[in-house]
Amino acid sequence: MSIKLTAPLTEDKIKDLKIGDEILLSGTIYTARDSAHQKLVDLLAENKDLPFNVEGSVIFYVGPSPAKPGQVIGAAGPTTSYRMDSFVNTLLKVGMKGMIGKGPRSQEVIDGMKKYCGVYFGATGGAAALLSKSIVKAEVIAFDELGPEAVRKLKVKDMPLIVINDCKGNDLYIEGQNKWKEK
Repeated sequence: MSIKLTAPLTEDKIKDLKIGDEILLSGTIYTARDSAHQKLVDLLAENKDLPFNVEGSVIFYVGPSPAKPGQVIGAAGPTTSYRMDSFVNTLLKVGMKGMIGKGPRSQEVIDGMKKYCGVYFGATGGAAALLSKSIVKAEVIAFDELGPEAVRKLKVKDMPLIVINDCKGNDLYIEGQNKWKEK
């Protein structure tokens, strides 16, 4: 059975999530990839405001393709998450609670999620057209010059995700490998 969550997230909403939990995420989330993350971290270093309220935010690591006529957004599949790892703890420290991507995270990021009670959701790679159907509204809110990597504000409804890393430091990729090795 899937757990329904609404973003923005709070510690109360995510503290009891466990790796492997199936999630249907609704609400407001934001997109950002490596170039946008660098700009966000630079703004924080300069004591400037971010283009969105980071408290409780969820960032989807995606650079969507252009929308076809009548669509809200084009294909929107997750990008490999480790490229954002050097920026994550800075954003967790100021209130980000969730990330959506694909692939494993560094131990530093897992430790940060444990320290700041954050969660990493996996989205199915290769299903970009399917994921885009969960996006009901999209608008560029910052760094338009980055094209597909600009920061977008998305409204999502029942986006299917899996908890890969929880607030307790557990890792679904490692647990899955360990279970397979035990057989």
